[in-house]
Amino acid sequence: TMRNYSRVRCYRVNMGLGWRLLARPVISRLDSEKSHDLALGTLSKFDKSNFGKSVLSRMYKSPELPIHTLGRLFHHPLGLAAGMDKGARALSAWPALGFSWIEYGGITRYPQDGNPKPRMFRANSERALVNSMGFNNPGSSSLRDSLVDRKSSGNWPNVPIAANIGRSKKVDNEQAPKDYSHTLDTLWGHADMFVLNVSSPNTPGLRDLQNEDLLRNVLRECTKVREKYNSNKPLLLKLSPDNDDELISEMTDISIKYGIDGIVATNTTISRPEPKNTQSRIAFSQSGGVSGKPLHKRSLEVISNIYNHTQGKITIVGVGGIDSPDSAWKSIQAGASLIQLYSGLVFKGPGVTSSIVRGLKSRVKEYGFSGITEAVGNAHK
Repeated sequence: TMRNYSRVRCYRVNMGLGWRLLARPVISRLDSEKSHDLALGTLSKFDKSNFGKSVLSRMYKSPELPIHTLGRLFHHPLGLAAGMDKGARALSAWPALGFSWIEYGGITRYPQDGNPKPRMFRANSERALVNSMGFNNPGSSSLRDSLVDRKSSGNWPNVPIAANIGRSKKVDNEQAPKDYSHTLDTLWGHADMFVLNVSSPNTPGLRDLQNEDLLRNVLRECTKVREKYNSNKPLLLKLSPDNDDELISEMTDISIKYGIDGIVATNTTISRPEPKNTQSRIAFSQSGGVSGKPLHKRSLEVISNIYNHTQGKITIVGVGGIDSPDSAWKSIQAGASLIQLYSGLVFKGPGVTSSIVRGLKSRVKEYGFSGITEAVGNAHK
């Protein structure tokens, strides 16, 4: 009814104001990793409460904008990127914030503490994050056990779940194929699809796995796991934005040859924008990968190049600098069937999800499309 619509709209407005006036100023004074842990800890409490999740959903639910890709139906294209919930602590709460799919991880075979702290920094003026986390995570076996408990308690989300898999730091690249496949095997029953991360800048030597021979070996071992289970679960490859276009095309061709179903474009970048102030200068002087708004231009280029190179025959997930209906729409028109955000949530708060999906729905109507699927790659037509 009109009254209920007005009430929900009022909730959203008030929560948006609350974020800008109260939560964001408090969080901005905390160390970036501490603020992340605080937010995740709070959300994990909602995760355990059906009432709590219903409250969040009432405030942040996104409209329907369905798209069918990777053999699955997504309520809309926007998902949560890897890195936000490495250990799947709040897995069932994220859909209540309006996300249509969730990617947990990165997860490695062995537990890892990650790189020394501090290792996460904000550049507020550029709406960018710099992180050198280094795949800090509980390890695949421990995470599997917690996911088994989650399923047995009936607290499993009703949206597609992706697992992001990386190489263990103590494993060299020659042993990487077995390392990836072991983690994939361990988590096979606890995700609907898997993202193979060979492009993080924060594990020494990891990006060398984008070399043709090493990449072939990783993909070969991982597809063997899928064959073992006689399954059609999608495997995706996450690429670096710092590769040149020729290498990205070569990696895409190799991926298709080995049955990879999608490309995630892109991971964080080691390039740096020109800082606008002292805070940004300090952030950009740190080692690690940059995410957020400065990454969007290159992400769009990579999406477009892959779409053109494959003539739209492989699913592309657009990630990097998506924080508004405009940036999301550009990624979809460039060729992304699905999109993800991380930094946008940090800088704009939880209302950003439904805001983006509502904006996409408006653009679909404005362009006269029958659905969002018609918009995918439309910039090339």
